[in-house]
Amino acid sequence: MPILLTFFAILTLVVLVAYVKLDTFVSFILISIALGFATGMEIPAIGKAIQTGIGGTLGDLILIIGFGAMLGKLVAESGAAQRITDALINVFGEKYLQWGLALAGFIIGIPLFYNAGFIIVVPLIFTIAASTKLPLLYVGVPMLSALSVAHGFLPPHPSPAAIALQLKADVGQTLIYGIIIAIPAIAVAGPIFARTLKKYKPQIDGNMFVIKEIPKDKQPTLGVSLLVALMPVFILTFSSFAKKYLPDNQVVALISEPYIGMLISLLLAMYLLGIRQGDSVKTVSKQLEEAFKSSAGILLIIGGAGALKQILKDSGTSDYIGQQLQGLDINPLILGWAIAAVLRICVGSATVAGLTAVGILAPLIQNQVGIKPELMVLSIGAGSLLFSHLNDGGFWLFKEYFNLSIKDTIKTWSVMETIISVIGLIGVLILNIFV
Repeated sequence: MPILLTFFAILTLVVLVAYVKLDTFVSFILISIALGFATGMEIPAIGKAIQTGIGGTLGDLILIIGFGAMLGKLVAESGAAQRITDALINVFGEKYLQWGLALAGFIIGIPLFYNAGFIIVVPLIFTIAASTKLPLLYVGVPMLSALSVAHGFLPPHPSPAAIALQLKADVGQTLIYGIIIAIPAIAVAGPIFARTLKKYKPQIDGNMFVIKEIPKDKQPTLGVSLLVALMPVFILTFSSFAKKYLPDNQVVALISEPYIGMLISLLLAMYLLGIRQGDSVKTVSKQLEEAFKSSAGILLIIGGAGALKQILKDSGTSDYIGQQLQGLDINPLILGWAIAAVLRICVGSATVAGLTAVGILAPLIQNQVGIKPELMVLSIGAGSLLFSHLNDGGFWLFKEYFNLSIKDTIKTWSVMETIISVIGLIGVLILNIFV
């Protein structure tokens, strides 16, 4: 019965989000209440579970995501993203342009939320394609695949960061393993796959690609741009190693907190990309305020998923499902990927798919010997990217900006996302052999 109730709850969630088009956060809360009643929980217990789930899930995460949104805003508005892209194109030249764009997309994608990153890089893609006379998708897919990989695999992005915190995975190690797996995923789904797309020649409305051009003399230097964009990676990676060798050092312990790393990165960006560039503290603060507003929606979704997870836990449903799943003769990493993948196809949102999957799998993962939680984070993240289609906002962003038919969008965008997902799973399974 608990499995059936959970199945119907998730099915109803899919219907509410994908077909009724009800707000995702509201859908999560309604389903949480309904599942609580169905499993026999008392009304006060349901209310407490929802409050605990939202508060416990957001906790540190609200700081990580908030600071991340602010950092991304400064990287975009200052011209740092533009500087990084231009420099890498000059280094790689036309012959290896795709690889340069993939690297640019990856670097830009680390501090930027996916939708924000998409809007920033698409005008750059259009400009580069026009100047080099190369097919648009041949130029664009490498950059967008890198953005997608960063969104699905790498903290401090919302979904992997939230999954890592729920599974008590080391965020720094998750980032390191994520980068290792990201390299082949981007290579295959980006430059290699894009070479098969030269036949697609969409006609683009140039007015759609108006980008706020920042004169080169007003842009931060390449060194500063790279330093700020990659600072979260530097801090999280350093702290992950430092904790092993200096476990009792209080300074290392403080820096190892992901939100502290993001705060340090943000403060550096405020000075180097804002104040030192001539902006007032008031102007920079206004940008940060706008950035945090843009992250409110994702925070609500994550909070709603946390409420459902807590209902599953407090009702005993998660423990029951975990016990039943332990009897399955299947690698937990593959199981995590598969559940997230099914939810992704049904719901559309990678974030919703990943967070719902971890709520179902948490007891199994916690009792599993020999599976690193960091790899489970990446497995679920990879599954949450499988086959983006008509119920995913990213699908429509790609379709409309690149002026493709639905059929051609599936052949290009949806296949690209599926390649990332499958290569991600293969990478996790290989990495599991060695770590």
